[in-house]
Amino acid sequence: MSRLVIVVEKASDWGSYYPSTDVVSAMDYLREPVGSDDERTHVVNLCRSYKYLGTGYYVSLLAEARGHKVIPSVRTVNDLRRRSLYGLDIDDLNQKLANFLPAGGRDTTDFGVLVYFGETAYEDLQDLARQIFEMFPCPLMRIEFERDRVWQVSSIKPVGLHTLDDAQEDAFAQALDKFSRKLWRKPKARRRFRYDIAMLVDPNESMPPSNKKALKHFIEAGKHLGIEVDPIGKNDYQRLAEYDGLFIRETTASDNHTYRFAHRAEKEGMVVMDDPTSILRCTNKIFLNDLMVARKLATPITEIIYRDDPRRVRDLPDRLGLPIVLKIPDGSFSRGVVKVETREALEKAAAELFSHSALLIAQEYLYTEFDWRIGVLNHEPLYACQYYMSRGHWQIYNHGAKGTAKSGGFRTVPVREAPAEVVKLALKATQTIGDGLYGVDLKQVGDKPVVIEVNDNPSIDAGVEDGYLGEDLYLRIMQEFLRRLELKRLGINT
Repeated sequence: MSRLVIVVEKASDWGSYYPSTDVVSAMDYLREPVGSDDERTHVVNLCRSYKYLGTGYYVSLLAEARGHKVIPSVRTVNDLRRRSLYGLDIDDLNQKLANFLPAGGRDTTDFGVLVYFGETAYEDLQDLARQIFEMFPCPLMRIEFERDRVWQVSSIKPVGLHTLDDAQEDAFAQALDKFSRKLWRKPKARRRFRYDIAMLVDPNESMPPSNKKALKHFIEAGKHLGIEVDPIGKNDYQRLAEYDGLFIRETTASDNHTYRFAHRAEKEGMVVMDDPTSILRCTNKIFLNDLMVARKLATPITEIIYRDDPRRVRDLPDRLGLPIVLKIPDGSFSRGVVKVETREALEKAAAELFSHSALLIAQEYLYTEFDWRIGVLNHEPLYACQYYMSRGHWQIYNHGAKGTAKSGGFRTVPVREAPAEVVKLALKATQTIGDGLYGVDLKQVGDKPVVIEVNDNPSIDAGVEDGYLGEDLYLRIMQEFLRRLELKRLGINT
């Protein structure tokens, strides 16, 4: 069962609201004996100030030391105090302010709005308020704006509950009620679990990294280890604080909600797979190519081509020969990848792909009947698959097929039966990326393997990647979560 604790600096700060057993004074909370209470506790710190080494600061600090989920966290408090940090984080939001600001007020050069748990009375600024709250989860903030030639955010400051007027108190009460009902789950009639993991999924994704049966296997493996694996969606961002870990099982990208979820979870001190650093490093093929080249790992002959350098594009066949494979940097599941057979096709395909990205990857074409995929978890090989090309097509996935994308066959083998040089190269490829869960795609031409790419959040489908290990594949991944969760509990960084 979850316990909600609302901490106020003085009892009078809560005087305008109904009495509640959830509300305690800061001193009572700080004096609370530290015990072995198994009850999950969530703390809303409403102290008047979070000044360093002040009462409010210590409430958040000791809440984290006791294993309580607290808002704001010490990291959020520190980030808000250091202007340079949030100045960088909100830089992209400043460009949007002109659309949010209300009409009129031409002579106004500064103003501010209150934000209660990501909610504001200014409807036009609601999206901005939500984004800032996601960056800096703090119960009550004031966003200050200023205008020189253009409007921009000048500061983000925590606000004390005691400073609110009657209308603002009503707005805060409504936001707190909405936030608490959304964040703190009602107890379920179920067995107790040692840990809770949120599994981020998109039921409507056409090509998810795990099919429904695989997701069920992850849930069952977690139960076997005393972990509740709870599927959540992109609208559950504010619920992240209730979990101990995050397992992303939808296609990741650095510019969508999957990265925001991973980044927030990491800031909350949760165990995250895959972590935001891995997402950034794996989802951009240009970064990966430079990384592989710097590590002197074998890859197909590759060039980076630029939209503003058409001559270099035209000369590609002289350097790489034909056919040539063109790729956009952030494609997945063979999307944004084309093979060109002629110079005319090269220029046409490059022009189309350059409409999506200023830089493209050009690679020599290597024919193989199948690609190897070596699953790697915490620097250890996990599974080995052969993915065969789609029938009548040069890729594993044929997105030009009628209806849904068609894929080729597959064969899953014990890791020990995969070529040793393939497995060795796969492990080297993940060394500089991280210690998460990866899928390394390789081709083997003769006896020489080459790295095609490293995928964070690799495909794990029931009936495919689990073809050899079966349910043990899901158990091994959940065991790694458990290992990291136990280390976190002991205060050991993984």
